[in-house]
Amino acid sequence: MKWLLAGASGFLGTALRVRLASEGHDVVRFVRRKPATATEFQWDPAAGEVDSAAFDGVDTVVNLGGVGVASGLWTESRREAILSSRIETTGTMARALAALPGAKPTLIQASGIARYGTSSEDAAYTEASPAAGDFLAQTTVHWEAAAQPAEAAGVRTVFLRTSPVLDRTGGPFVPMKLVWSLGLGATLGDGRQRMPLISLDDWLGVVQWSATNGHAAGAYNLTIPTPTTNAEFTDALAHALNRPRLIKAPAVVLKKALGELSGQLLGDVWVVPERLQADGYRFYYPDVDSTIGAALSRT
Repeated sequence: MKWLLAGASGFLGTALRVRLASEGHDVVRFVRRKPATATEFQWDPAAGEVDSAAFDGVDTVVNLGGVGVASGLWTESRREAILSSRIETTGTMARALAALPGAKPTLIQASGIARYGTSSEDAAYTEASPAAGDFLAQTTVHWEAAAQPAEAAGVRTVFLRTSPVLDRTGGPFVPMKLVWSLGLGATLGDGRQRMPLISLDDWLGVVQWSATNGHAAGAYNLTIPTPTTNAEFTDALAHALNRPRLIKAPAVVLKKALGELSGQLLGDVWVVPERLQADGYRFYYPDVDSTIGAALSRT
């Protein structure tokens, strides 16, 4: 199988590229700079420009483009960068796919679990639940909508509504592990808020499952099927690292330090992967203990 990746230099993109190459797949990727190898093709999402030669022989396109949401306070300029980087990359990719003649590759498009907001009701959020009204939730609405040209042209499109992906090689688990290894880990707020998460192996597994299962289409929640709370997560991590959990990080302190971003840590996000399980995906690590164990043991 031949894959085209966009956003392949980040944590998830790098892990996917390594996994695919190790299994013998052909992998090419879009880059914004001048291509350095025959497997790189230039694109400029802000200008809507792509090198259409990148799509030659490609079976699956994975678009992971978008600036990080946790790397700074959400100033107006930061909000604009978060939103525009997602809309531009997705829209440019979708239009390029729609313009291809003949049979078209599958599009696996990144999205986020933040779509459902940070205030849960009496039942878990599923893929059919409506979007919340806050900034990140509405960002995912516009993000997914930007893929409409591809969907309208008959491209099989899969949206990965991804929760934090845990692995020792990158992402949010790296600073978590460091803090806990130093004995400084803490429960956030009262710890009762549910927090979605998924192992890197399962994230990679869902991507490959989406590519090879022709019935897979639409949105899927990528999170463990057995929900966990922040307190349960911190207890599991403390046990895995043989470190104590003695302190709490008060909500008021987090709100002052992180501003609006603190809502993503303190809010209750009760989400389940209903469609993913119904459509046949089987998790390698379905709960918090196995997910943390996998994150610590992967090489």
